[in-house]
Amino acid sequence: MALAVLLPAAALATLTLGTPFVPPGRLPAALGGDDLAGVVVTELRLPRLVLALVAGACLGAAGLVLQEALRNPLAVPELLGVSSGAALGVAAPLVLALSLPAAVEPLLALAGAVLGGALTLLAGGLGRSPSAVLLTGAAVTAALQSALLVLMVLADQLDLQLVYRYLLGSLSARTWDDVTGLTPWLVVCLPALLLCAPVLSVLRLGDDDARALGVRVRRARLAALALAALLIAPVVAVCGPVAWVGFLAPHLARRLRPDATAVGWLPWSAALGAATVLLADLPARLALAPVETPVGAWTALLGVPAGALLLGGRRRSEGAAR
Repeated sequence: MALAVLLPAAALATLTLGTPFVPPGRLPAALGGDDLAGVVVTELRLPRLVLALVAGACLGAAGLVLQEALRNPLAVPELLGVSSGAALGVAAPLVLALSLPAAVEPLLALAGAVLGGALTLLAGGLGRSPSAVLLTGAAVTAALQSALLVLMVLADQLDLQLVYRYLLGSLSARTWDDVTGLTPWLVVCLPALLLCAPVLSVLRLGDDDARALGVRVRRARLAALALAALLIAPVVAVCGPVAWVGFLAPHLARRLRPDATAVGWLPWSAALGAATVLLADLPARLALAPVETPVGAWTALLGVPAGALLLGGRRRSEGAAR
């Protein structure tokens, strides 16, 4: 019920607040209008709202896929080399002054995400041990972030500002072209998510039980990691690496539905991820207006304390159960 109230309220605030302020009663007339309010609402705020919802849903779903596939609540895109690899794939052409069409950026992000994920899997034994994959992913992430720092040292002042803002994650100046650029990826990922969720529920039982039920564990785990990379890469290409959403949304979904499985958690995780990004974008746009701050900074501010509280509650509940 809180989510059903929160999402529409945040969407209304996104469309009305700012310069110019558009009263809620004027929103229907402003949509598609030719005046200043109509252009701002239709061409700037509405695509930003849709992009925040889509990006948050993709990150929330990807976080759940990673955590369930590796059976570890700390398995998030930021710790498996996927987000850092995607960011490196997009940032490198900016620094190297390579003129590439905008349609290529998601492919570069996907290539970087696959590179980071593949390095993690190869060094971690191709998914034989979920804990080894997680530890290896942290090392791969550190290496990719070091490569990003080298690129930032080589960049000139203008490119450095662009890369720095991009690496923090931002929804500023996004248009309908950015939204439509995510559509082909969603067409591929949605059916794959529906097929993947029941397998994730079986993997949660443990590798031995999953094999006994007919699941090829390594192949299923690799497919789940590939699906997570496919969800994360286009979002990183458009918005940058928006941190902590893939960690926070699955934990909130499990807290809301503790008796469910991955099939039940998946839509909740996507909805909570969308709500997280949408809520974080409001202070990012309004707190220091007219200067905008990166939305990734606000998701981190929301995610770090909330994640600590959720993990602390999880440990207490597990201790009480024992």
